[in-house]
Amino acid sequence: MARRMRPTSGPLDARARAILQAVIDDYVTTASPVGSQALVERYSLGVSSATVRGILADLESAGLLTHPHTSAGRVPTDAGYRTYVESIVELGAPPPPVEQLMIRHQFGQVEFASEQWFRLAATTLASMTRSAGLATAAKPVAARVRRIDLVAIQERLASLILVLREGTIKQGLIALDLPVTQADLTRVANLLNERLAALTAADIVDILPLLERALGGDDKTRNLTHKIAERIIRTVAEFDALRVEEVYSDGLLNVMEAPEFAQSEKLRRVFTALENRAYLADLIAVVTETGRIHVFIGRENGPAEMGEVSLVLAPYGQAGRAVGVVGVLGPTRMAYAQAIGTVGFISGLMNELVDHLYA
Repeated sequence: MARRMRPTSGPLDARARAILQAVIDDYVTTASPVGSQALVERYSLGVSSATVRGILADLESAGLLTHPHTSAGRVPTDAGYRTYVESIVELGAPPPPVEQLMIRHQFGQVEFASEQWFRLAATTLASMTRSAGLATAAKPVAARVRRIDLVAIQERLASLILVLREGTIKQGLIALDLPVTQADLTRVANLLNERLAALTAADIVDILPLLERALGGDDKTRNLTHKIAERIIRTVAEFDALRVEEVYSDGLLNVMEAPEFAQSEKLRRVFTALENRAYLADLIAVVTETGRIHVFIGRENGPAEMGEVSLVLAPYGQAGRAVGVVGVLGPTRMAYAQAIGTVGFISGLMNELVDHLYA
């Protein structure tokens, strides 16, 4: 599980904070180790190069900076980034108003409460931060049915398309005992939509005997309805049992362009770690429990493969009903202020959409 890196020294004075911020800002921009002369030339620090060298040495002793053996310049450590995020940089500024309007318009063009929400969230985060955007569907405590469609594939084979209230779509093939027509399946789908809409798996189990009795002596329809309903119950129950279902992502190429990931094998290992549902579920649990934005920096992430990346994650949804997570992944050399502000805005927008869903 994630662990937080703490600097070994006490609070920094104003001059040390300014120099640490300048090192990180410069390194985020250039991806090159930062020397004292470059800081004096590029930033209005009001001190000499010798003074800057002394402060850089102090910051390195405190565990906030380090330097590659091939360079006299410094680069931030995970603890340096943590100090930067928590006590130096002004965080959380949302995107400019014009961009906010554009994003709201884009969300207004996609189907309400659909998988397009989550794909658009990931794409928007990726394009605005030049990182990889991530989004999970709002996962309810107990999923409810929104819509059921049945499509004839063969005489004894049908496709079930089950749409859950929060937008997740589940599909599967059902082998049938008797030959059926599309008209048979449409009739059963209409009946099930009428009776099962907004119900949970447990609700459907309770009403299924009543539904079958209401069908009377039509054995074919009753048997078909029973088979489809049992499959729906199993599908919804399996979905409820998952801690994390699907993670929607976009912007992988943005991360691949970073010099830290010139070797594609490094990035492949990162995304392999993210496919570990137990690790993801633990991350999501931490984020949703507190209800605020979390930043996981480098080795604060549990898996060793995540040691060179940072995650900025925020929850959305309604606690006790349905919660999901949106965020970005990028190198530890991330523009944290922009990432945190953008993730916070998208999280707020997704909150509005979920609130509307439950209104």
